[in-house]
Amino acid sequence: MSAEILAFPSGAPSGPRASSDPGSRAADGGRPGAAPVLIGCSHGTSDLTGRDVIRALLDDVRAARPDLDVREAFVDVQQPEVADVVTSVVSPSTAVGDPHGSVAGVADGSAADGEQPGDAVVVPLLLSGGFHVSVDVAAAVEDRGSGTGRAAAGSPLGPDPRLADLLAERLAEAGVRPGDAVVLAAAGSSRPGAARDVEELAARLRERVPHTVTVGYGAMAQPSVPDAVATARADLAPGGRVVVAAYLLAPGFFYDRVLEAGGDVVTAPLAPDPRLTAIVLDRYAAAASTLAR
Repeated sequence: MSAEILAFPSGAPSGPRASSDPGSRAADGGRPGAAPVLIGCSHGTSDLTGRDVIRALLDDVRAARPDLDVREAFVDVQQPEVADVVTSVVSPSTAVGDPHGSVAGVADGSAADGEQPGDAVVVPLLLSGGFHVSVDVAAAVEDRGSGTGRAAAGSPLGPDPRLADLLAERLAEAGVRPGDAVVLAAAGSSRPGAARDVEELAARLRERVPHTVTVGYGAMAQPSVPDAVATARADLAPGGRVVVAAYLLAPGFFYDRVLEAGGDVVTAPLAPDPRLTAIVLDRYAAAASTLAR
């Protein structure tokens, strides 16, 4: 069965566009006393539209806070890696001296000879806690010793009531009807905390829509999205449809899986959206406050 795919909401990119370099930075990012650099760390994707969507989200963050140095990093698939971007901020001389030229400060020119160490906050552009948050991001912000700046990690974007509002809006845009069942489709993680985050978001969504809401995962957790769709379909009243609410930021590997999971309608991914911009900045502010103590 082919799912009806909702077009991207107004404001989301429909194709490749010019964007900031992954290591783009404000002129004073390494200046002592400057605000911590905001490093937006996403999973990474080979999908060009997905890359564009994440960059659009970070461009919105830059527009909302032009005083901040905002850089992009990844935990998988794309470069630069989050640990390298953190190093380019908190220990720029180390980044410049990397013999393999693989550190972000070398690759994108963001670090310069004589630049002073600064502080950094990594905001995971991820919707729940999981391996990448608890291992990759946590390792990236570890203390690098004396003479370096400090780094802290923000919380992932979800769960957050604003995400439930955004999902409810995506469902309305998709034309959800009385009698439809909703499957909340998340990426999935082997970490139990990630599933708890998704279940909390599902509970918030149930408060906002008059539909049965169940959960399915793209990988590493059960039930899978296809299984959740099949279960929801078995319980449908005549004329009802299974609407899959994509709890994903952007197109990519997991969104492709959701499209193939057997739902009748699939909502668009969440980014970009002003509520996501606000959540990113809230996560940044909370983590930056720990560096000010």
